[in-house]
Formats: sequence, structure tokens, C-alpha cells
Amino acid sequence: MVHKILFWSGFGIAVRAWQLGIEMRPLLAKEGLWAYPFFAGIGGSFGYWLSGVERRQLQVLADRRDRLLEKRQRRAEREAAAGGEQGTTAEDGGILASTS
Repeated sequence: MVHKILFWSGFGIAVRAWQLGIEMRPLLAKEGLWAYPFFAGIGGSFGYWLSGVERRQLQVLADRRDRLLEKRQRRAEREAAAGGEQGTTAEDGGILASTS
């Protein structure tokens, strides 16, 4: 998480330097030094928000993976309980597995 915040803070500082370069103004003028921490703070807050988004997305993916594994386990148990009957599984019956 810290590496994302530091990266985006550095990106904010780079954006400020790029802005001053486009305007052809000095990078370290006394009147404009307050803007570097401001841009770094904006970039850091974006990085913090982005790390939260990533954490939530990883949690959703883990939950979906767990539900899928549980579903597969229940299906395997159901097929094992059905015994050795022929044509009971979706693959044996010729039906697509996604429709069962």
C-alpha cells in the first residue's frame, strides 16, 4: 500500500514539474514551492484510494473463487452419491456443463 502512495505522490510532483515546464517557468521559484506538496498530496490520496479499490477487488475475486470451489465440490459429491449410473453427469449426457 505504501509503495502505491509513494508512487502516486511522485507522479503528482512530476505533473507539477511538467506543468511548469510547459509554461516555461522556473521549477523552484519561491512563490510556487507550496504547490509541490499540494500536488504530492493529491497524488498520494489517489494512490491511497487506488489501493483500497485493489483490496476490495481482490476480496471479491477470492469470494467468487471460494464459491466456485464449493459449487464444484458439491457437484462432485452429488455425482459420487448418484453412484455409477451411466448418463447422469452433464458430460456423459452430452449436455454442456454450463447448463447443468
